[in-house]
Amino acid sequence: MIMRAPASDLPLLFEGVAVVAGAVTILDDLSLTIGAGAPTVLIGPNGSGKTTLLRAAMGLIPPTSGRVTWGGREHALPDRSAIMFQRPVMLRRSAAGNVRYALAVAGVPRLERRTRANELIATVGLKGLERRPARRLSGGEQQRLSLARALARDPAVLFLDEPTASLDPAATKAIEDLVRAISGRGVKVVMSTHDLGQARRLAGEVVLLHRGRLVEAAPAADFFAHPRTEEGRRFIAGELLV
Repeated sequence: MIMRAPASDLPLLFEGVAVVAGAVTILDDLSLTIGAGAPTVLIGPNGSGKTTLLRAAMGLIPPTSGRVTWGGREHALPDRSAIMFQRPVMLRRSAAGNVRYALAVAGVPRLERRTRANELIATVGLKGLERRPARRLSGGEQQRLSLARALARDPAVLFLDEPTASLDPAATKAIEDLVRAISGRGVKVVMSTHDLGQARRLAGEVVLLHRGRLVEAAPAADFFAHPRTEEGRRFIAGELLV
């Protein structure tokens, strides 16, 4: 069962975080607080820093300066956090085998893995495809399988990096329905998207990034009705931010 995020793990706090690679500044003095509740959705043009922010939150990229804390604790990533990448790699196993591997990595006892894997596969709408080689699944099915693998960690906080990129409308709707269901069970979802319509449909809070900087962070209804910045107004209008 997916549990509610422990209060001690949130908020997730970025304090003056910079990530620099060579001469390129990917995140630029970024300060942001992410608390419990409805999904936080990161938007912004390609190269704005969305993926790097997610990876830094998961401890996969160390800040060049500044700090990232969970519940006020630095270097203390919660055990129950997971990330789903935009282009997940499918193991050369069945769909169920992929999930059982994720359960093993998460420390689930061997005797429980088959039952748990079948439950997770049913949760993401892949029942009947347990024995299908994962690499023979469609793009949308692979994304749902990747989501099942992330849920194998029983996360309290789930990071999703453009989970519907390149999917058709039906596959996109299936993923969005799952995000709503997961969030409805108390899991904090933080996701990036390039799709403003998707942000409108899913976000409780919107975070707009541009050139590694935080431009706006606001409740979704407020952001879409009354963006506070010129960049926000232009981005909502469909103009290019360069």
